[in-house]
Amino acid sequence: MEQKSSIPIELLNTPGQVSDLARILFQERRIAIDTESNSRHRYPERVCLVQVATKSKVYLIDTLAVDDMKPIGEVLASETVAKVIQGADYDIRCLDREWGFRVRNLFDTSIAARFVGMKQTGLSSLIEALLGVQVPKAARIQKGDWSHRPLSQKALNYAAADVWYLLSLQKALEIKLRTLARSSWVSEECALLEKIRYVAPDPETAFLSVKGSRRLNGQEKAVLKRLFMLREAEARRRNRPPYYVLPHETLVHLASNPTADLSQLPSLKGQVNSRFGRLLRATIHRGLADPPISNPTRYSMRQVTPIEIERLQMLKEWRMNLGNQLSIDPALVWPMVSLERLAKAPRT
Repeated sequence: MEQKSSIPIELLNTPGQVSDLARILFQERRIAIDTESNSRHRYPERVCLVQVATKSKVYLIDTLAVDDMKPIGEVLASETVAKVIQGADYDIRCLDREWGFRVRNLFDTSIAARFVGMKQTGLSSLIEALLGVQVPKAARIQKGDWSHRPLSQKALNYAAADVWYLLSLQKALEIKLRTLARSSWVSEECALLEKIRYVAPDPETAFLSVKGSRRLNGQEKAVLKRLFMLREAEARRRNRPPYYVLPHETLVHLASNPTADLSQLPSLKGQVNSRFGRLLRATIHRGLADPPISNPTRYSMRQVTPIEIERLQMLKEWRMNLGNQLSIDPALVWPMVSLERLAKAPRT
């Protein structure tokens, strides 16, 4: 028998319940947010659950059942309600991709933890270190198919635990930040995070993201592009992640070995004479008939001068020393890309 959670949980699966929740949330000063998606099991990926915590309860919104999430989007965009999120980058992109939602008044607990000098900034580590609570993380549930319905009680408990402690974490981190006079540093970083948007892959160039594609010649790239597009279409048809349709390694292997015996490839076992196997052969032939794809134009890089190398080294040492003095990751002090620009053009 599955164990009941001590966290007060309410599961919402109708638009009316979501509207009622939004009215409750607008009365709160702070709420915690998290999402669960099915990227490991389905394609295209969908947000399957949105978790919202107040100081008294966790609300789990079944987004596969609710067809109107606009009230929650209005809460997320509100400047008067603080949103506490752990590792907000991914959630912000998902919320934008799924509904075009924006998040305002953000507090990211993982960023705050880095600015107070904590080395372990994962959620479980922070809860244990700052609150003295051990939260067991069930990898099987975490990596499970969140689009499966009904969700088990264990899955609901897991999802609730991901947000239940965030408000307490924020309080603990805020005390440390105020003591160190670093609250504004976190606010600045979170304001930058709020501007993140989901950017869909460009279908004309997405195939170049496949590991190993850069070393292919022009004709092989043309074959790879065709194969990539076939895999994309098949993944959507099967509602399965592209990698499970054809691994990246198989794509590159077929692009560079278009006459390969498909029956010898383990990833195509049992599919050689299927509809997909026939499509695969036809796609390779089309790619071989396409014009070669030239490599993207690479602008010639001017030679870095000895003084610029020396200047960059001095900047890196400055950053390292300041990071050590503040007991924080030097990357938080100044981004490396910016240091490199400064080393080349210190007067700009």
